[in-house]
Amino acid sequence: MNALFAAVALFAAAPLAAQPTPEQEEVIAAADAFFAVLRGDDKTALAPLMQADAIISINDKPGSGPPVLSRTTAARFLENWAKAPPGIADYTKYVTVPVTDDKAQVAGPYRFLVNGKTTHCGINVPGFVKTKNGWKLGDTSFTMVSPSKFDALDTPEALAP
Repeated sequence: MNALFAAVALFAAAPLAAQPTPEQEEVIAAADAFFAVLRGDDKTALAPLMQADAIISINDKPGSGPPVLSRTTAARFLENWAKAPPGIADYTKYVTVPVTDDKAQVAGPYRFLVNGKTTHCGINVPGFVKTKNGWKLGDTSFTMVSPSKFDALDTPEALAP
């Protein structure tokens, strides 16, 4: 949980400028496309938006126990994603969008819904790499906490569907 609050403090210290740079706008567009696909029903549309060697890191804080840290590959994630039921939505607020050459991140609070009900929330930090075909997800890291922690992350209106 300390990592969660440290991340929120970091984002508050380096907010996204009111007017994103052209590079940031490109990365935001790639992130928007990625999250739009996550909210859609086409389970095959995600793979082209990801690097084949992407790594997904998860810091799951179930209940009052210690965090459960896990990592998975893009291939495994896509395999599981193909089996996911419809009605999934992930809404992320981009608080910071650092871009350096061909590497960028969008970072901020998110909430995850299944059939309109928030199942968990946390901090999402997807990393993107610039390829000859545009920005693609190269890695991502996120925390998972109880929906009861949602108000500590951001105002509910900021992450409304």
